[in-house]
Formats: sequence, structure tokens, C-alpha cells
Amino acid sequence: MKAVEIIKDDLKNDVTWNRAGQLGVKGARALPRASGQYLVDKLPIIGWLPRYNYRWLLNDVIAGLTVGLMLIPQGLSYAKIATIPVQYGLMSSWLPSAIYCFMGTTKGRYSPGRESPNLSTGPTSLIGLLTSEAVEQLKDEYPPSEIASAVALMMGVYGMIIGFLNLGFLLEFISLPILSGFISAVAITIILNQMSSLLGESNVGDGTARQIHDIFNKLPDANGYSCAIGFSGIVLLTILDHAYKRWNKNKILWFLSITRAFLCLVLFTGIGYAVNKNRGDPSNYLFPVAQVQANGQEPPRFPNRDLIAKVAARSVAVFVGSAVEHTAVARAFGVRNNYVTDQSQEIAYYGVTNFFNSFFHAMGVGGAMSRTAVNSACNVKSPLGGLVTTAIVLISIFKLVGTLYWIPKATLAAIIICAVWPLISPPQVFYRYWKSSLADFISSMIAFWVTLFVSSEIGIAASVGFNIVYIVLRQVFTRMSSIGAGPSQQSELAASIEESRRGIPSSGVPADAHVFRLGESLFFANAYAVHTAVLDVVKTHHAPAHGGAHGSEAERNWSVVGEQRVARLRRRAGVSDAAGLHPIGLVVLDFGRANHVDTTAVTHLRSMAAELRKYGGDEVEIRFVGMSPYVRERFERMGWHIVDASAMSSLSSSGDDGAQQQQQQQATKLFPDIASAVAAPRRALVEEDVELKKMESEYGKVTSSHKENA
Repeated sequence: MKAVEIIKDDLKNDVTWNRAGQLGVKGARALPRASGQYLVDKLPIIGWLPRYNYRWLLNDVIAGLTVGLMLIPQGLSYAKIATIPVQYGLMSSWLPSAIYCFMGTTKGRYSPGRESPNLSTGPTSLIGLLTSEAVEQLKDEYPPSEIASAVALMMGVYGMIIGFLNLGFLLEFISLPILSGFISAVAITIILNQMSSLLGESNVGDGTARQIHDIFNKLPDANGYSCAIGFSGIVLLTILDHAYKRWNKNKILWFLSITRAFLCLVLFTGIGYAVNKNRGDPSNYLFPVAQVQANGQEPPRFPNRDLIAKVAARSVAVFVGSAVEHTAVARAFGVRNNYVTDQSQEIAYYGVTNFFNSFFHAMGVGGAMSRTAVNSACNVKSPLGGLVTTAIVLISIFKLVGTLYWIPKATLAAIIICAVWPLISPPQVFYRYWKSSLADFISSMIAFWVTLFVSSEIGIAASVGFNIVYIVLRQVFTRMSSIGAGPSQQSELAASIEESRRGIPSSGVPADAHVFRLGESLFFANAYAVHTAVLDVVKTHHAPAHGGAHGSEAERNWSVVGEQRVARLRRRAGVSDAAGLHPIGLVVLDFGRANHVDTTAVTHLRSMAAELRKYGGDEVEIRFVGMSPYVRERFERMGWHIVDASAMSSLSSSGDDGAQQQQQQQATKLFPDIASAVAAPRRALVEEDVELKKMESEYGKVTSSHKENA
């Protein structure tokens, strides 16, 4: 029965049980409304379509048409990067724009003159390269297009899990330096992969080092016609790009610039058709052509189930790289055009698109920087422009595939090289990382070199792993500043003298006191390090009290290693006169920067307090400063009795001398700042005051008794 009563009391008064119950009730009440809001958030068209203005239709049509013309050559080119038949690039490009019309995100308000979400989704160079690695590993067992579709399906599964559970914040674990190194390496790899098509070379091996060797080794055997076509395409694309940047007010140059890839494709496809149509067998062509062969859109089909299991792990790197790229593009243009994107919703859209798009023999898709920039420049007003893009791509699939047969491979290579060249971060970017943070520089270099010479999966995993280890180690070896009475009493862990002395009273710290300012939250990973650091500083700058661990007990707890360690610590701190050190009497812990503690941390601090009293005697007092209500509650739930210093003062002045006062005297005092914690009277003095009041009270009682007897 006693156990039952204990359980009832625990269920009634325990903080954790009460909080769980409150959260359960709150969640049940909010469920209906939250479900409706969740549906609206996942289908933003419900919110913006009723407010659509028909005058925006012209802008949307122009933007959709322009992006569609860009998407045709890019879809073909990025399929080539993925090492799948190029027609599947077009088949990957029509559905994403239509789905974005329903799931494109914004939290801004649509109004005339204010731009809306303009993310353009489809095949990208990054996805193409990452997909090609999976294709290369499995191409002997399955057709390349099926492998790409299976990878796209798994990208969709991962995206829907993270997006629908609103876990988009997880992608923030990939830092900007990692992205810079990773994307730069990917861009260089893509360019190297295209050099064989640009130069008309054959039998170029795999791997960065082997490719560089083979490209230069086979340079004398390069196809002159392919070189002429390829480099002419690069020159044309570069001229049109720079012409608009110089004369950006000219509308004709603007249109020629944004459609330059399409114009290049049309021009050199015409040349390819003219010079090769009468040459019979493709082996007799003056230069290799794409040989696009398709009869419209193939019927939908679920990817091979056995293949899905084989690409599941390989698809993680594709998902991570493309999802980060997708959300980064969305955020960048949201900031530029004054609207707010929902990162989790963007990943949900990304997941749905890749999942259903994979049924149409498609490769993975994601947000593209160049097409999104054009969409924005066209002053698109709503995601309805995506329907026009879908129509343009479908027309090309059903009506233009025969014409696309004659696209020179060198032209596709030129379009790809010009598209990915801006993705390579210049050396000054990495030098800026070097100057600002060694850890950021190392993570970017790991991402760059490992991705370039090993693989993209290992590159991004190694760099992210390094960042995680670095963050954990920063927490484990938390920075902690300390200050004592003398100018030399500065901990090795102090950030700076100025930071350590902030909040110290002008009169300084008493000779028998030491102040410690915690630099991070306390939890299982760094609690022991903080415990050890505090004890090391105390033993370095303070002598043991008479009867402490190095006093009368030293005879039975004698340790040569311990003495040598303390001697080393004092030499490092410049403490030459150990005989002149004061015993420790007061330790102040500043929790101003510690916004979290766990069970391990509280346990280690309790052990630290016991060791301090063993070293300095039972009169050593520990005081807390700047503790938040959350941290204080954690301590109290672990049985640590904490009272406000003001409550202690009022209790002492009231003259109460019962059991409550004795309990308060044994509690740890909490002060608002370091100055008051250092200046407040010590416990011994307070206890003397209490004894004096007791004596005065007893003297008063005796005096009254004598008067009554008289």
C-alpha cells in the first residue's frame, strides 16, 4: 500500500508526468485545427489561387515560355551527364513544373508589383553527376534509365519523409563551406566528364586522375570538327552572356541572353543535320551526334523493386546534395524578391515530385539556379507559369524528338560546361574560410578533394562527419574563464582577461575566492571536463586548508602523481610562491551562458562540490550566478536545494531560528550577478550572527525571568 501511495504521489506531483499530461491534452485539443492548417500548408494553391489577378497571366505565360525554351537543352544536357539516353532528360522535365503549381510555397501576400515564388524545378547538373555514379555501379545489371528512375524514387521517399514530418531543418547541418567545396568539386568533375565529347575523343577512363591523363594523352587524336563545334558553342554562349551583362537595358539582348542555350542548340543542330544527313551510317558522320530516339512519352511504370533496394543507400548522397541545392535556391530568391519560403514544404514538394516523376522513366529533379533567375527576371507572378513550361516540354517530346537526333554531342558538352563553370568557387572564397575559421577551411577542403578524387557520397559524408565531430569536441572541451585575486590567476581555458573580469566588483576578488564563468551548456559530453578544470584551477591558485585532502589526510591518501600534476599546473600559471597561496573559501559559478544541463552534469557538479570541500575544508561555499529558471528547475529536480540570496537575507533578518532556517543555511545561494555573489557575507559569518542572536535571545529570557522573580 505504501508503494501505491508513493506512485500516486509521484503521478500527481512529478514534473515530467505533469508536463507529459499537459502536452497530451494540449495536442488533443489542437489536433483538428492543426490538421486543417497542415493541409493548407502542404497545398499552398488553396491560399493563393482565389486571389489570383487575371492581369498577371501575361507575365506568367512569358516566364513559362522562356523557362520552357531553356529547359529543353538543359534537360538533354543533364541527362547526358547522368549517362542515360538524352531523351529521358525531356521526360524528366514536364511534370515538376505542374506539381509546383500546386505545392510551391510562400508566406508573403500576392499583390500587383510584388513577385511570387519563382523556383524552377527540373534536371540539374549536380543531380546528373550524382546519378551517374549510381548508374556506373549498376549499369551491367540494369538499363541506365531504370537506374536513374529508381534513384529518383528514393530521392522522393527521403524528401517526403523529411518534408511531411517538417524536418527540413536537418539540412542545416550541412554548412556553407562544405557546400562550396562539394559543389566546386562536382562542377570540375562534370567538366572533365564532358571533355571527351567536346574534343571528340574516345576511351577516356573513369576517375579524376585517370580522366586528366587520358584527355591530354589522347589530345593528338581529337576530332577537329567536334572541337570546332564545341568551342564555337562556348564562344557563342559566352558572348551572349557578357553582352547582356554589359548592355542590360537592351530587351533584345536580354532575350537572346536568357535563351542562348536554346539558340545554340537550334543553330548547331541545323549544322549537324546539314553536314551529316547524307553520310549514311553514324560511324561516317563528321562528328558524333546525340542520336535521340524516342516516340513520345513512354507509359508510366513503377521502377524495379529489386533495383530500388540496391540504390537505396546510394541515393542518400544524391538526395542530400540536391535537396540542399533545392532549398538554397528557394531561400536565395525568397530573400531577393521579398517573400518567405517554407523549407519543409519545399522538401515535401521535392519528395512528391521525384516520387511520381520516377514513374515516367525520369531522372531526379530539383531547383535550378539559372532557370529560377530567368523566371524571376521575367517578373513571374505565380506558379501558374509552370503549366506553360510543362506544355512547351511536352510539345518537344511529342513533336521535336526526331529533330533532336542531330544535336552534336560537342554542343551539349559546350552547354553543360558553360552552365556549371559559375558553380566553381574562386580561390578567394576558400582563402576567406582560411582567414575566418580553420575548421570551416578544413571541412571545405575535405568536401572538395574527397569528392573530386574519391566519390561524392564519401566526400559529403566525410566533411559532414568532420563538422559533427568538431561541434561535439567544442562542447566537450567547453571554454571556461576564471579569475581569482591575483593578476596571474587566470585559467588556461579563459577566453580573455577582459571577458573574465566582466562583472567582477571594483574591489576585486577576495584572496580565498575564485569565479568561474561557463562558456557553454553543461551536458554529459563536457561535464567531466568542467569538473576537472574547476578543480585544477583551485588547486593551482589555492593551498589546501588545514585538514584538507593535502593536510592531515595526506598521510593515507598520499599520491606522488597528484603532487607532480599540481606542481606542473602551478609552473604553467606562473605561481612561484606556493607557500603564500590562500586556502579556497568561496567558488562562484556563473551560469549566464549555460542554457541547458542534464543529469550527468548535475551529478558531476555535486561530486565537484564534495571534492572542493575535501580540498578546502567544510567551510568552502559554492554560489551560483545567472541561472535561468529552466536550469534551476533541472538542478532542483535532481535534489539540489537552491535558494535566492534575497530570501536568505530576509530569513536572517527575521530572526527565525527553526528547522527551516537550518535547511536554508545548507542550500546553495543563487545571486543575480557576480559582484553580489562575491561581496555577500559568507555562511560562517551568517551562522555566527545566528548564534549571536540565539545568545541575545537567551540573555533576554534570563533577564526577564530575574525581573519577574524580583
